[in-house]
Amino acid sequence: MYIGSTGERGLRHMVFEVADRAVNEVLAGHASCVDVTLTPDGGVRVADDGRGVHIDESGASGTSGLEALLTRMQTGAGTGGRHDVTLGFCGVGPFVVNALSSRMTAEVRRGGARWVQEYARGVAVTPLTEAGTSTGSGTTITFWPDADIFGAAGFSFDGLADRFRELALLNKGLEISLTDQRGPGESRSARFRYPGGARDFVALLDEQEETPVHRQIVGFEREDPRMAGSVEVALRWRDSPEERLRSFANSRPTIGGTHERGFRDGVAAAVTAYAREQRLLTTSDPNLEGDRIGEGLTAVVSVKLDDPEFDGSTRGVLGNAAVRVCVEEAVRQHLGRWLEEHPERAAAIIGRIIKGAPRD
Repeated sequence: MYIGSTGERGLRHMVFEVADRAVNEVLAGHASCVDVTLTPDGGVRVADDGRGVHIDESGASGTSGLEALLTRMQTGAGTGGRHDVTLGFCGVGPFVVNALSSRMTAEVRRGGARWVQEYARGVAVTPLTEAGTSTGSGTTITFWPDADIFGAAGFSFDGLADRFRELALLNKGLEISLTDQRGPGESRSARFRYPGGARDFVALLDEQEETPVHRQIVGFEREDPRMAGSVEVALRWRDSPEERLRSFANSRPTIGGTHERGFRDGVAAAVTAYAREQRLLTTSDPNLEGDRIGEGLTAVVSVKLDDPEFDGSTRGVLGNAAVRVCVEEAVRQHLGRWLEEHPERAAAIIGRIIKGAPRD
């Protein structure tokens, strides 16, 4: 239920549930990077150089903050607004990973000391013990999935890499490394960091693809209190009949919603207004919209909201009504201004839309 599967997909979400806290340490400015390692013995190690999980006793139960993190569902997990990224299936925290692992070890480096604890199938089998000094701070959690539950299923390096890459593209300050030590010989590794954000995302989507109609990627970010959040957009047209639109809400992939509708409305309004201003459309011509504008368009639309609302249990469609108006306005103004400042590129885009992309 909490990880969605007892196969490879479920294993992938176990990694994400453990990595959630570490990723948010980086985004909050308390850590510089997250390191994820697939170990030779079938385990997964997630390490960060953040503040270190609290080791003091927490609440009436008298357990440490670390044990509370690893043995209890995190109340309100995944509801920290735009500044809290949720990677996992439900965002309930690492307790579910602990329960589904034959073994888990935790190391906390905090206040100049190093603390360790070991668990088996969700239960602490050693006390939290001080194991020496530490010159730095951070947390390392290593787990080994229970073979009685997952059988012979294994972790997919590519599946993990795709999501970590996507996350780094959507959050400019985030750096994640992924290392696979399971194979013989040299380990396989990748490091993800993209200071260009959504612009880098569009460039990656267009990599080794069709010739762009305009080489410069149009991109912007805007904060808007009316939707209690921000929007980041990047787009470029290329010589292709295919539309390639990726949308996200609080770094979660979406399959539609008010941010997508606002983006389409804004692009159509900006392109049509420029075409009429330049008399590329007659007064009797209809507005440019829909499929004609989308042909050859690569775009990334990412909103980060304090209180996102989703339609349906899969949380794939964004429902915040104010988002549509805010995104439409931002896209219309920024793209409209870019078209005016780049008349030659604008003419190529509008001309292609009006004439229609060539079809096979």
